[in-house]
Formats: sequence, C-alpha cells, structure tokens
Amino acid sequence: MREIGAFEAKNKFGQLLDWVEHGEEVTITRHGKEVARLVPSRAGFNRDAARAAAGRIRAMRKGVTLGKLKVKDLINAGRR
Repeated sequence: MREIGAFEAKNKFGQLLDWVEHGEEVTITRHGKEVARLVPSRAGFNRDAARAAAGRIRAMRKGVTLGKLKVKDLINAGRR
C-alpha cells in the first residue's frame, strides 16, 4: 500500500488512478493522519451472488405472516 500526502495527491491524481487501476491501494494523508484511501473498485454486477442473496431472503420469509393484518391497512395507517 502506498501513502501520499494530500498536496502531492492533488498534483498527481492521474498517477494515483493508474496505481489503483493496477490493483494498488493508496492512502492519502494530511499532516501525517490518514484521511482517505483509494482502492480498486469491485468487479461488475455478480448475477450468481445476487440470485443466491435473493434465495436466502425468500427462505427467511417463509412462514412469516402479518396475522390478521392486511398490507393495504398498514399502508393507509402510515398515511395518517
């Protein structure tokens, strides 16, 4: 991980982006204290992970009911 001062980071922003694009993390400091960190962005949307998460949500909600309450009544109660 690289560490760079805020003033230098401002002047070398393009180079910082190049480093991060190649997988490096860059810590930006001001007066010796860490104030920000540039990290590579995560890969794009992962459909398999999204499907798995949706499946877990569906599994958690099985058997959960509102009892005698109706969704429409709850919505109307919130509008008062």
